[in-house]
Amino acid sequence: MNPKHSSNSCNTDISRRSPPTGTKALLATGSSVLPWNPLNCRLRLPFHHAFAFRVFGLIVIVAGWALGSIATAQEKQDADKSSKAGEPRGLTKYMGRRIASPMGYQHMDWLSRPERIQEENPQEMLDQLKLKDGMVVCDLGSGDGYHTLQMAPKVGPTGKVVAVDIQPQMLQELSRRMAANKIGNIDTILGDLWDPKLQAESIDLVLMVDVYHEFSHPVQMLSAIRKALKPTGRIALVEFRAEDPTVLIRPEHKMSKVQILKEYQDNGFRVASEYDKLPWQHLMFMEKDDTK
Repeated sequence: MNPKHSSNSCNTDISRRSPPTGTKALLATGSSVLPWNPLNCRLRLPFHHAFAFRVFGLIVIVAGWALGSIATAQEKQDADKSSKAGEPRGLTKYMGRRIASPMGYQHMDWLSRPERIQEENPQEMLDQLKLKDGMVVCDLGSGDGYHTLQMAPKVGPTGKVVAVDIQPQMLQELSRRMAANKIGNIDTILGDLWDPKLQAESIDLVLMVDVYHEFSHPVQMLSAIRKALKPTGRIALVEFRAEDPTVLIRPEHKMSKVQILKEYQDNGFRVASEYDKLPWQHLMFMEKDDTK
């Protein structure tokens, strides 16, 4: 037996030890090769090899943490940069999360799919908003008005719903539905990717349903929303639960509570309350954190 292999608890003579077919593994260590049968022996490396592996593992852990911190810092720097046209540069990742692409207006029928009632229970979600006469509510990422049209009667004739979307075709369809239903307390705004174009301290509640995770400019958008909220204003954030594997939505279109808290706390918000009884989604209410 090669003395270099004497620290192994299994027989290192290949000719006298035959592991089951397909399970033989060879571990190269310099000029020596140690056979390893994972089914009937435990490999114990010489001390200097084991020490080297431990040091290498520690280096990998520290490097991973450092790279993660650098990546987050870089994302924030990128969020502050402008493109050649003077527009803020969009992100593809934010705080470790891949940003999803927004749904095009060509697929707006998906917003009114029949199964949405079972998957999301939108009426229960709207009930939790506690809308009252006279409130000014923003449906940010309104699409064709699936929720906008339902909120309008809840705020009454003295209230208003501000529908914001970045696709004019979505707002055109919403306007058509407003006219068809003779609803007059809805304003529409064609927003930018980085600016919803809301007036300062004008909004009681900003509703975002399955849209925040698509923001290519999350920092600028959260800053603009914060400025638009009244002192007691809140965000109602609705996102598909990333923690639940039974929620049959692509991963980049879901968010975990941990991720939500990380992003919102970093941008000057805190949790006001939560509602956890929707079928597939988180419903989290955010308020301004004036300590930040």
